[in-house]
Amino acid sequence: MADTPGLLDAIRSRFAHVDACPFTGPRIFFENAGGALTLNSVVDTSARFAAIPDNQGRDNPASRALMDVIAKARADTATLFNAPEGQIFVGESGTELLFRLAAAACLGTPQGVVLSSTVEHPASRSAAARWAGEAGKRHVLIPHDDATGRVTAQDYAAHVTPDTRVATILHTSPVTGMGNDVAAIAAAIRAVAPACFILVDGIQHACHGRIDVASYDIDGYVISPYKVFSRHGYGVAWVSDRLTALPHDTLVGGPTTGWELGTRDTGSYATMSDVVAYFDWLGGQVSDAADPRARIEAAGAAIHAQEADLAQAMIHGTGNLPGLAEMPGVTIIGGAENPAREGLVSFWVDGRPAPEIVAGLNDHGIRVHTRKADHYSGNILTPLGQEHCVRVSFCHYNSRAEVAAFLSAMQRLIAA
Repeated sequence: MADTPGLLDAIRSRFAHVDACPFTGPRIFFENAGGALTLNSVVDTSARFAAIPDNQGRDNPASRALMDVIAKARADTATLFNAPEGQIFVGESGTELLFRLAAAACLGTPQGVVLSSTVEHPASRSAAARWAGEAGKRHVLIPHDDATGRVTAQDYAAHVTPDTRVATILHTSPVTGMGNDVAAIAAAIRAVAPACFILVDGIQHACHGRIDVASYDIDGYVISPYKVFSRHGYGVAWVSDRLTALPHDTLVGGPTTGWELGTRDTGSYATMSDVVAYFDWLGGQVSDAADPRARIEAAGAAIHAQEADLAQAMIHGTGNLPGLAEMPGVTIIGGAENPAREGLVSFWVDGRPAPEIVAGLNDHGIRVHTRKADHYSGNILTPLGQEHCVRVSFCHYNSRAEVAAFLSAMQRLIAA
């Protein structure tokens, strides 16, 4: 993106609060894993639909217009996911949806094993543990590799058994920043347990683009839109037809294929169309593709390249500024050279508590986050012997100039 004059500025102009916090003023936003920046179009759409009093499913023009908005958003999201089959629906949050999908898969299958990995965020790991217990199934946790911060298809292959009924996969870790090969892991599972229901937590991966459900051979994929340029208050799930065929929460007398409970916010659906339109627009800036899905794929490739460049600068330096890998006492989780990294660098500094570094960076106008060895991140940090770490998470709208400001601030903090 840096090679296309004016493109980064055009990208940044589409996001709210891109370089200033509404509470504290100018700042650099490197806390995207906690929630990405919001598209200006999403802000406008949210306000517009919040004002509409009409409901879905009524015999009037306004209600029919709302239903058209929902249908379009489902189709748009299916294009973003590359999911020509199955169905798209929204829920309370990504975590809530993972629990609902896990409940259906665990309760609707025979006795056996529920397979997860220790790298997973508690959204999927806790859902699997909870519903494996309720279903009387054994919950098996596959150890991840502490050195690389990820889990592989070979790791799953070593633990999957013919009686594996449900498996969960984390697409990208919000602590290590490493992506896992969903398609390869799913293939390893199906080679031994072809009927297994496979559920994927795509919450951290989504903002980096390149979702391709059709290539994964899975049964559920969940995202949290506030982490992919939309807003809080809802989650989005894709489910396969075979998962929908299992018993799941529905209203008595209602359609058995439905997943939504109660009336959902039409505005949440509409903002997903805004997100897809943004990926489509970006793909048109970096390619000559005519097909919407092809433009989305081009956008994902450009996002990956931009974030890889930012990670390279952050780890190895830019201009005359040394990178994190060259700073004394700094240890980078997952290693400095890790091709699985997606828009995130977590590290610690020997002898310096992470909250102290985070506060110091905040004083320099740089927003990052402390990850603690708690129920969210203890699975990653405790095996490494760390109570906490600093997480720096960036997105394609961030710049090398922002990385340089971060490295300059880090130099001063370490020197102090």
